[in-house]
Amino acid sequence: MREKELRLVVTFHTTADAMAMEKACREHDVPGRLIPVPRSISAGCGLAWCAPLAEREKLCAVMEEQGIGPEGLHECPVCV
Repeated sequence: MREKELRLVVTFHTTADAMAMEKACREHDVPGRLIPVPRSISAGCGLAWCAPLAEREKLCAVMEEQGIGPEGLHECPVCV
């Protein structure tokens, strides 16, 4: 069984926002990956960006710069 680790999970209103986040993070070398939204979180889109907690400020800066509006930022255990 894979271990769960506390991570920052960013949810989005639309799949287009999730895809834009993936592209922006790749361009700005921000670690993370798209994952299905964990069951413990309710979101409009079925995809979320999962990243280390330490990357919160960097992620928020990238979203603001790129005009990506998150639905929510959550700290929750995720399989790594």
